Parts: sequence; C-alpha cells; structure tokens
Amino acid sequence: MLENKADILSFIENDREIIKILTLVRDLDLPDSWLCAGFLRSRIWDYQAQLLHRTPVHDIDVIYFNDRFIDDSYEQKAQSQLKAKEPGYHWEVKNEARMHVHNPDTAPYASSTDAISKFPETATAIGARLDAHNQVILTVPHGVSDLLSMTVRPTPFTREKKKRMMIYNERMKQKNWQNSWPLLKIIARLPGLHELAEKDRKLK
Repeated sequence: MLENKADILSFIENDREIIKILTLVRDLDLPDSWLCAGFLRSRIWDYQAQLLHRTPVHDIDVIYFNDRFIDDSYEQKAQSQLKAKEPGYHWEVKNEARMHVHNPDTAPYASSTDAISKFPETATAIGARLDAHNQVILTVPHGVSDLLSMTVRPTPFTREKKKRMMIYNERMKQKNWQNSWPLLKIIARLPGLHELAEKDRKLK
C-alpha cells in the first residue's frame, strides 16, 4: 500500500506507462505543463485496491498555463502531436489560463497548480511531470491523504458555492466510481458553505 507522497513518487517512477506519458508531455515543451487528474488518480486507486487488472481510463489529461496566448488552436496542435506519437490514448490538452470560465463564479487561475487546487474533488487534485533530469515532480495542493485512503470529497473551493456543489454531486452520479472501486468512500451531496452557515444560525 502507498502511504505518503514519497511512495507515490516511487510508484510513478517504476510505472513504465506513466513515465512514457510524462516523457511525451515534457517533449511538447509547454509552459507549466502537467499530466493530471483521472489517469494518475485511477492508477493509484487500482494499486491501493490491489486490483489484478488496470481500470480503463478514457482520457489522458494534460494541462499547461500560458496567459499570453489562450487561443485553443495551440491546444489542438499539442493534442495532434501527442496523438501522432501515441495514438492509443485519447489526449485532452487544456490551457488553464482560460479554463476558469468553465467553473462557476471563478476568477482567472494564476497557474496550473492553482487550477488543480480548484478541481472538483481532492483525490483528483494531483499533477505530475518530469524535469530535465528525469526526476518526477508532483503537485498535490490538497495533500495525498484522501487519494491514498480512497476518499472522495469536494475541494474547499468546490464547497464555497452551491453551483459548484451541484456540479460535484452530478459528477458523482455520472462517474459511478464505486462500480470500479467498491472500497471508495464518497462524500456526496454535501451542502455548500453558505448552507452550512444557515443551518448553524438556525441551531443557535
């Protein structure tokens, strides 16, 4: 079982498929770029659950941050380059400098890590990349406890707004992750912070 961030780094370093993907992403030379979200999370959950076969992952999420050029044509170009090198994956490349518009009531992100911190759930808020010396670097703005304990809960940012919580709850229904990982502990239908405050007021 993986128990901490160092274990995750070792796990990634010894996974040939992940290293292959990280190398392809690094070779694109995109600013502040990371492999993130579902692919990494799913591989770690598979290991924690001691599954004999890897759970299929539909998308390989790659993000970067360039607030000087936000036209999505560059994202499409990067996706095409990755597809040409490794056609067996469904690549999704996004410039987080423009992706805040898809998150209700959200100011522009300051960096890729800032964007990752505002993903719907803490267990998905993970990114990895290779440096020039082939060392794996992780960004885990909410730590690794939820990821390793297979606990799914909304990020603090998600909990701030009812609209975001509605997206989170709908996402939990659609993903149906417990079908693949029965040991998951999913915290769903959690009220937003303003609703919690209203309940506290009524109790006083």
